[in-house]
Amino acid sequence: MSAIAIKLGLVAGGGAIGALLRYSLTAASSEFAQSGIPWATLAANLIGSLLIGLLWAFAEEYSMHRYFVPFVFVGVLGSFTTFSTYALEGFTLLLGGQQALGMLYMIGSNLGALLLVLLGYAASRSIIHSLQA
Repeated sequence: MSAIAIKLGLVAGGGAIGALLRYSLTAASSEFAQSGIPWATLAANLIGSLLIGLLWAFAEEYSMHRYFVPFVFVGVLGSFTTFSTYALEGFTLLLGGQQALGMLYMIGSNLGALLLVLLGYAASRSIIHSLQA
């Protein structure tokens, strides 16, 4: 089996684990959902960011198996929350002395995502409206 096939399998397996963890967190926090704050998403984003930071330092310091990053970072944490990857990438840019690029990336990611959600929502509403007319 090729290395890429193994990595794809590990990403898929890790993704399944991360998705199950995310769903479990959402189900477990359903009693808090009444407050209007998306606690499960907030918790997943914060927990994922903490874990990716902790694990990244170990991955830099120690020789991790070549399949560790695809399985844990891309698979498990990537499906648990993509926010953790975004946070690590922004941090890496800032840490690497690229403060302007890091800030542009983080601000652009947040504003761009919000604007695209708005655009997607507006486009869908327009399509629905035209179909119902």
